[in-house]
Amino acid sequence: MQNFVYYAPTKVVFGKGTEEQTGALVREQGCSRALVVYGSGSAVKSGLLGRVLASLDGSGAAHTELGGVVPNPRLSKVREGIRLAQEFRADFVLAVGGGSVIDSCKAIGYGLAYEGDVWDFYCGKAVPTATYPVGSVLTIAAAGSEMSDSSVITNEEGGLKRGCNSDVCRPRFAVMDPELTYTLPAYQTASGATDIMMHTMERYFTTIPDLELTDELAEGLMRRVMACALVLKDHPRDYAARADLMWASSLSHNGLTGCGGVKDFACHQLEHELGGMFDCAHGAGLAAIWPTWARYVLDTKPQRFAKFAVRVMGVEPGDGDAATAELGIRAVEDFYRSIKMPTSIRELGIELTDAQIDELALKCTFFGKRQIGNFRKLGGEDIKKIYRAARG
Repeated sequence: MQNFVYYAPTKVVFGKGTEEQTGALVREQGCSRALVVYGSGSAVKSGLLGRVLASLDGSGAAHTELGGVVPNPRLSKVREGIRLAQEFRADFVLAVGGGSVIDSCKAIGYGLAYEGDVWDFYCGKAVPTATYPVGSVLTIAAAGSEMSDSSVITNEEGGLKRGCNSDVCRPRFAVMDPELTYTLPAYQTASGATDIMMHTMERYFTTIPDLELTDELAEGLMRRVMACALVLKDHPRDYAARADLMWASSLSHNGLTGCGGVKDFACHQLEHELGGMFDCAHGAGLAAIWPTWARYVLDTKPQRFAKFAVRVMGVEPGDGDAATAELGIRAVEDFYRSIKMPTSIRELGIELTDAQIDELALKCTFFGKRQIGNFRKLGGEDIKKIYRAARG
């Protein structure tokens, strides 16, 4: 186990009806003027937005609203939010939604505390040192942005989907009412579960030894996420499964399941380029990429994949670590199929051309300036091979 710093300052308020505490939580931060950001009309139609605004009113917090955030959230909406917050003199940015809304709010918070263009933080031109405070009322168990240090934004110019990681953007609070996720479409629930698992898988596949406690935390979380996803296929209003999935979303991406190891996140980088080019659902894109990535890198440390196969996927050991690893990868593919997630890019509904693969690889390497991953470092040619093999 390596030295590590674990930092998770977000206050979690979990359970039924907790959105009614939102106004008090904003005021608790010493703030009184909130920019409230949400996505499509579902927050309005469900009455959630109205309840949140009523809570703000009841606490004496003024507010203005910005709707229309979409999956793979756009830079243009972030800039619109910055302008609106400045005009309103907001001192707090409140997300009512899932990862896309929270990521947008984090970017808005960065932009409000910065004199330059907020995209500077996402293209690597600048490093954030300050932000306006951000909080969230979570409606989707998926991205884990409600407790994480990360934010991912898509720049429509060039279709560049880029992330920015900084502890300064961690939300001050996260309100989590599992009942708010009851009406999510099955595909969105499954895509979210895949994203949650992947956040831990990206940490689990490491070459660092002696991580037994961290491993057991990660393994238990992944097993429970799969179990919940299967329950929710047929029983979408099962509170216990919704609650566990929502809590797992936060724990999977707040750093806990990777303490002492080294993150990989190559699959996330590969998917970001697919999302930037094709606007696909993030979790589904990860499912389409992971099996090919796994087979491409498993010989780096096959015993790690074998451990995952036995302890997470429940397979019987095969004839050696490599054989067991392959059984585990097949078991993951079977799980994805069982919740109607893709196992190839073609199943994602995308027919990749060789020219598109070249473009994806070029963007993924930041135009030849970087390699991705840590389990095995991947350069441009490796990336092309993975995309080609993942086409299906």
